Amino acid sequence: MAILFATGGLPSAMAQAQGPGRPIASPVTDRFALRASYFPGAADTNGRLDDARAGTPGTPFSAEDDLGLDDRVDLARIELMFRLRERHRVRVDYFRMDRSARHVLARPLSFGRERFAAGESVVSSLDWHMLAFTYYGSVLRRERYELGVGLGVHLIEAQAEGEVPARFAREEASGVAPFPTLALDGTWRISRRFALSGRAQYLRAAVDRFDGSLGDYHLDVQYRWRRNVAVGLGYSSLRARFDVQDREFPGRLDLDVHGPELFFRASF
Repeated sequence: MAILFATGGLPSAMAQAQGPGRPIASPVTDRFALRASYFPGAADTNGRLDDARAGTPGTPFSAEDDLGLDDRVDLARIELMFRLRERHRVRVDYFRMDRSARHVLARPLSFGRERFAAGESVVSSLDWHMLAFTYYGSVLRRERYELGVGLGVHLIEAQAEGEVPARFAREEASGVAPFPTLALDGTWRISRRFALSGRAQYLRAAVDRFDGSLGDYHLDVQYRWRRNVAVGLGYSSLRARFDVQDREFPGRLDLDVHGPELFFRASF
């Protein structure tokens, strides 16, 4: 009888030792996540570089059509997520796009203080680096879904350069500035292994000699391959419009990059 009693009580004792079951792993329950994305994007860039000393505007140009920069780019994007408390999160996102080309101009181009003639071979580059910090507070959070609103700060560095090596004519401009955005973020755990996530950040501001807007949008579906590993497909769009009257970067830059994403996500 003693043996039967002990044997019968064993499963109950083991269950107590194991404790309650862990919650289903999903973006709603993750405390930390690292996501690396491959982003084959389509780029559309228009700009104008003014002569700040003379106060004269430059020639509006298309970076892809006039300067020969690639309109299809293979990019990487890195994202970190930290959950500070149940309803508070911070996302850190890094993105860069560097392009350069040698191209024969089809028309004359005023580029800052330099004047490039039609038929000249111009070496140009356009670099865009962005580091974003976004805080989210969850206004709605349940086992299967979460909705957060927040504020973001994007640290943006842009650099443009044009050169005609044949006559040693060269002009460049660069600038670094923070830009805030309002943020919205949502997640829905469709099933034990599938989840749908989306986010949007946008703001337009006009202050003194600056007028600009920034929009950053993303939607994806992910498959939880293991408890701490997920893979997924998504779509991202980045749109920036800046008109600046500054000696460091006088002119205008319109950037539109969009395309599908393939990503790997590790979390716990």
